[in-house]
Amino acid sequence: MDAILNLRENSARQGKKAVIRPTQQEAEAAVRTLLLWAGDNPDREGLLDTPKRVVKSYKELFSGYEESPEEVLGTTFEEVAGYADPVLVKDINFHSHCEHHMLPIIGKAHIAYLPAGRVVGLSKIARLVDIFARRLQTQESITAQIADAMDTILQPRGVAVMIEADHMCMAMRGIRKQGSTTITTTFKGTYQEDVNEQVRFMTMVRHG
Repeated sequence: MDAILNLRENSARQGKKAVIRPTQQEAEAAVRTLLLWAGDNPDREGLLDTPKRVVKSYKELFSGYEESPEEVLGTTFEEVAGYADPVLVKDINFHSHCEHHMLPIIGKAHIAYLPAGRVVGLSKIARLVDIFARRLQTQESITAQIADAMDTILQPRGVAVMIEADHMCMAMRGIRKQGSTTITTTFKGTYQEDVNEQVRFMTMVRHG
């Protein structure tokens, strides 16, 4: 019940209708149907437990629907000795799935913010990335969602987010172009207003 309530709350925040999650048995039956549709026999030895395994893995891969950015970023620290320069966490590896084909998005996120009297634990920023990555996504959306959450919950002077990712929907199907990387950025507050801060962020990401 808690999982369904969380799902409804997350859906409401995203402007979507609340949905009721099917049962484990219904989900496994859906996987079995896809195996049949693909042309294989779900009753053969190698596939007998595949529906159960797929549903179990999906529960982990899409666990972001049950997690709250507010809870992750809710604990901050005010004893920062007056520190007010950028805090950058870069090369945060993540795996997501595109909402169009449900194929993997594999990338890394670089996130910086300018503290306004308080900071958040560094591991919390990595957890925030996972919350949004473990949902069906577009790269543009995940970039904006991370920036919005940081800006709304922490209320820093500025937020900068860059994501670099490879999309398997381009590499495995369609035009089948391997090795192409997509880069998206979002800036909030001082980072949006001051191009020098944007340059500083990009320099820190590229050269440390």
